[in-house]
Amino acid sequence: MSDMNKRNLVYFENPSMRGLYDCMEEWQRDNNRRLLSISVQQDGGNYCCIALTNPTEVVITGADGKRHADVTPDGSLRVTGDVGIMGTVGPIPGLPAGRR
Repeated sequence: MSDMNKRNLVYFENPSMRGLYDCMEEWQRDNNRRLLSISVQQDGGNYCCIALTNPTEVVITGADGKRHADVTPDGSLRVTGDVGIMGTVGPIPGLPAGRR
């Protein structure tokens, strides 16, 4: 898992709400990432925000942690486990070719 996905908390603060918005907008533009959820509170003379970012990578696993799902090069979804491939589903409709 990439470092970008290991940390999803971001903190912003600014003396004005407009300044806070500008900081957050700049961060999104510079990091090419979206914010999933935010909480804004006043703290002293500042507006403070704790935000969660969207994950860039999602790992699908069974409850036992041993079975995983991934997308094959042809766009099929497959489930793997301790003994190799356990099952395959056909191509996923609407999945862009670059994501296959």
